[in-house]
Amino acid sequence: MSQLRLLPSRLRVQATGLLATRGISERNWRSRSSGPPAAFPSGLGGGSSSYMEAMYSAWLENPQSVHKSWDSFFRKAGEEAPRAAPEGRPVPSGRTTTSKLVEDHLAVQSLIRAYQIRGHHVAQLDPLGILDADLDSFVPSDLITTIDKLAFYDLREADLDKEFQLPTTTFIGGSESTLSLREIIRRLESTYCQHIGLEFMFINDVEQCQWIRQKFETPGVMQFSSEEKRTLLARLVRSMRFEDFLARKWSSEKRFGLEGCEVMIPALKTIIDKSSEMGIENVILGMPHRGRLNVLANVIRKDLEQIFCQFDPKLEAADEGSGDVKYHLGMYHERINRVTNRNITLSLVANPSHLEAVDPVVQGKTKAEQFYRGDTQGRKVMSILVHGDAAFAGQGVVYETFHLSDLPSYTTNGTVHVVVNNQIGFTTDPRMARSSPYPTDVARVVNAPIFHVNADDPEAVIYVCSVAAEWRNTFNKDVVVDLVCYRRRGHNEMDEPMFTQPLMYKQIHRQVPVLKKYADKLIAEGTVTLQEFEEEIAKYDRICEEAYGRSKDKKILHIKHWLDSPWPGFFNVDGEPKSMTCPTTGIPEDVLTHIGTVASSVPLEDFKIHTGLSRILHGRADMTRKRMVDWALAEYMAFGSLLKEGIHVRLSGQDVERGTFSHRHHVLHDQEVDRRTCVPMNYLWPDQAPYTVCNSSLSEYGVLGFELGYAMASPNALVLWEAQFGDFHNTAQCIIDQFISTGQAKWVRHNGIVLLLPHGMEGMGPEHSSARPERFLQMSNDDSDAYPVFTEDFEVSQLYDCNWIVVNCSTPASYFHVLRRQILLPFRKPLIIFTPKSLLRHPEAKSSFDQMVSGTSFQRVIPEDGKAAQAPGQVRRLIFCTGKVYYDLVKERSSQGLDGQVALTRLEQISPFPFDLIKREAERFPGAELVWCQEEHKNMGYYDYISPRFMTILGRTRPIWYVGREPAAAPATGNRNAHLVSLRKFLDTAFDLQAFEGKTF
Repeated sequence: MSQLRLLPSRLRVQATGLLATRGISERNWRSRSSGPPAAFPSGLGGGSSSYMEAMYSAWLENPQSVHKSWDSFFRKAGEEAPRAAPEGRPVPSGRTTTSKLVEDHLAVQSLIRAYQIRGHHVAQLDPLGILDADLDSFVPSDLITTIDKLAFYDLREADLDKEFQLPTTTFIGGSESTLSLREIIRRLESTYCQHIGLEFMFINDVEQCQWIRQKFETPGVMQFSSEEKRTLLARLVRSMRFEDFLARKWSSEKRFGLEGCEVMIPALKTIIDKSSEMGIENVILGMPHRGRLNVLANVIRKDLEQIFCQFDPKLEAADEGSGDVKYHLGMYHERINRVTNRNITLSLVANPSHLEAVDPVVQGKTKAEQFYRGDTQGRKVMSILVHGDAAFAGQGVVYETFHLSDLPSYTTNGTVHVVVNNQIGFTTDPRMARSSPYPTDVARVVNAPIFHVNADDPEAVIYVCSVAAEWRNTFNKDVVVDLVCYRRRGHNEMDEPMFTQPLMYKQIHRQVPVLKKYADKLIAEGTVTLQEFEEEIAKYDRICEEAYGRSKDKKILHIKHWLDSPWPGFFNVDGEPKSMTCPTTGIPEDVLTHIGTVASSVPLEDFKIHTGLSRILHGRADMTRKRMVDWALAEYMAFGSLLKEGIHVRLSGQDVERGTFSHRHHVLHDQEVDRRTCVPMNYLWPDQAPYTVCNSSLSEYGVLGFELGYAMASPNALVLWEAQFGDFHNTAQCIIDQFISTGQAKWVRHNGIVLLLPHGMEGMGPEHSSARPERFLQMSNDDSDAYPVFTEDFEVSQLYDCNWIVVNCSTPASYFHVLRRQILLPFRKPLIIFTPKSLLRHPEAKSSFDQMVSGTSFQRVIPEDGKAAQAPGQVRRLIFCTGKVYYDLVKERSSQGLDGQVALTRLEQISPFPFDLIKREAERFPGAELVWCQEEHKNMGYYDYISPRFMTILGRTRPIWYVGREPAAAPATGNRNAHLVSLRKFLDTAFDLQAFEGKTF
């Protein structure tokens, strides 16, 4: 028995695997065995050998006393030796032989597993032969890189020609069940240690691991027909000659070429071909600038002359806005896939230089396209994301996006990630750019397999990409293809890389291009002739030259020809709105009443809700009877009425189902049945549009990007993202700055995303008070100094010309109307709404049905309509304000008895600035001094935005005085008393009618 005690701890793993293939769990295995009741350890300690000894001892006594799987196992191990005797009896010489055979077979199984787990560490992945792809030259001790390492497994050189039974966890044998140790090692090295490095053994699904093993281990799987090789060569020709053509024609232009990773073009085309073959009809791509023009030309199939004319410095822009550099533009194209002869739609999403920022945008657009097609399994629509190695490891949004991949309301049913691993980031060596062995390690958090491949082996690349596409279609999970390559030039064509990477670039300058390597290979094996190869090059060069000639005739640049998300039928043929009017936003009272009734009920029977929620629903019912709404009910009515009109509504963000402030409750939870929920909004009408409300992961950057992408897909949807507090939107500032505020100007891309940002100074501290309205207003593009021309369609024209709409509603009715206006406008603009917190339950912050019924509309400005309005000539001060502070001002005015001397006017829409209505209000009170009052600090909030616009509309004849908190660094105090003192101070100033006497402006 001492021989068996020498067996390593891996016995438990191998025995478990043996039984798992027969559908037997460890627990059943033990209970069905009549052997000794030894505990099977949960870990991998030495106790597993004790259990093996017990089983072996029982088997020696009586083979029928153990499970048949153990009987089979020990019989195979002992085929070459006589049966041994149980402990305590004389032991024949065959006893030791049997034990050794068991040990050796288990050792071989461990050896196979070692290659499957760690073989990638010694794979030949770097085309330059300089770096180890995992940044570590250490060779794992359990890989047989030299003969002496056999000793790790208690094997000797003499064992190399012995035959071993192959376990069910490998496919290296093909149709053979046994192989010699020498052949086992050779096949493992061929699979795991050549130009492909596989990381997949961390995946906790046995079926998925087996699938990958079969795809890569089966002998002869990576075979290509002559036609497939010729197609691959032709695609490499196009990829490389396109870059060469640009280099010849525009040698001093930045273009962020693909040289060094030309194989990416056939790689992407293979993924698309394979996916099309499996039924995919729509592929949405996101990628950085490197290689983008090549992808547009040779994957999306953008007309070459439209690409080439982008290099003409004299090209005039036909579209309004700033436009963008050519290597940021997107594209949408429908064409026939030549390999499958099926229609396919390709969309490359426009993006900024902010690397990886486009990732969640692509995922959101993909999700929306799947939703509108009813493609719940991702069988028709998929996404491909291309990454750089440094960005994939360094940008946190990659991690945020991965964590959306398996969430029910965010999953796109698997994405193929392609990493262009240049082994450098601008000038930074990868050893200084990441702490992980590979740039792809972030993908391990979602159990995505990672396929590393040497980009100078085109056939290996194509095979890996084909498997990746098939994996995504089979398991609906993410997969990563790591193209280990190099960057032939600097970060851009004007950059000198020898300053910082001299040894790498000396090797790169000596490196034979992949096209020549592969062409030489095919010519040598007789697949193509030299003449055929040269003709292929000449043919594509001729195509480029002809397109270049045509490009010289183009004098005007149309950015709309580069649109990544067209909305067929929404605009006219010229891309303009079909009208410049907006219908009224009110709805019939019976619709309001019906929505209010459903909002205050539980549509499902035998559904027990929380008692506190019952009170809330009773309150809604009571308001509906009284023809009143609070904030939550107004939102319900806006959403519900749009659903009735066939408009899909999607609300996403942290805790939005209940609402941060426990006011919304759009998802009801059964208090007695786990995970049983009800969304009453989806029970309004039989033929309504669907409503999606979903709590997001604790992410702003990734989730806002996702919802932006979702809103890109269709104009006939209201897509909203709500921040938990408005303060937290700044972790998504990249999406706001690079996509939302500038997207139309750069890419002629309309987007109707709505941002709900809870805002208000309520003594909750500097991180729970301000949505930073000053930042949104600073980025608004309306001119503060241009005196407007007031036409009949002034309001709609203003909205059409702006880059986004910023509102701070003071009433539920305003909130209701602005949400409906967002959809009823004949175009789409981002809408920023500063939503309330305390006003959600403020007794005065309610609206009547009369303010929401048919014929009513959103009021950009709510004028004074009280006592002061009855005698405007006697009004001494007109205070303009926005949002919650209005209620503080009303209360203070009443307490001081100044209702007839001080008028209060509310700006509901701040940007674009309502010049016409402000002018009308100022002229209505000609003798009043004008004051702007805000609760924010002077250097924040709205004052710096509204002040010059007031001066413009008033012709600088009257000042607009500031009342509010003093300038500060933090947006709010964390001290409750300090908050109240500052509030008291500015309220006193607001109603001190002598406060500005003697002051000049």
